[in-house]
Amino acid sequence: MKTLLLLIICYSANVFSQTYKDSIIELRIIHTGELIDTSTHILSLEEIADFQGLAYFDVDSNFRITATFTKSIGKKFKMPTSTTRTPIYRRFGYVEFLIDGKNQTLTVYQNMALRRQKEFKNYLFIPFRDASSNHETYGGGRYLDLQIPDGNKTILDLNTIYNPYCVYSHRYSCPIPPVENTLKVAILAGEKVPVGYSKD
Repeated sequence: MKTLLLLIICYSANVFSQTYKDSIIELRIIHTGELIDTSTHILSLEEIADFQGLAYFDVDSNFRITATFTKSIGKKFKMPTSTTRTPIYRRFGYVEFLIDGKNQTLTVYQNMALRRQKEFKNYLFIPFRDASSNHETYGGGRYLDLQIPDGNKTILDLNTIYNPYCVYSHRYSCPIPPVENTLKVAILAGEKVPVGYSKD
């Protein structure tokens, strides 16, 4: 999933070089292209042949929101995944924000292996579920990335929420969102279940 992380990081740095909506649309086009590019080996040839396209909620600048960030480093732990793999993470802090006028809180994590790589040293990870999960969006939850904030405020761009690769292929091992990161509100932003997606 590193390719997508780099895309989002680059997007964050260049969001003002073109209109906001165009930036998000471009990011989505690139993501689709990466998935079906045989040279990336993200999907197998059989999976590419079955691929029908990605689906997204409309780009809405209201979902690019300012959140309060609280740094709170936790102990290292093994993050459960869709397989027996258990990558090492630690809690890095919390983000608090408003959706439909209601306070929401999500725990932010840091991957201990990625933090040793220069391009990902400031990378933070938010796996979560919400009221749209298993309906408009993937039941296993979705992901949101951000950079370590300089202060106690950060921008959460919910239009960049994406699916784990497990949605597209059973070959992947994907972090399962912790129970604490389950929101009662529906986040109708970012990626939906793919076109033609089946739970089977």
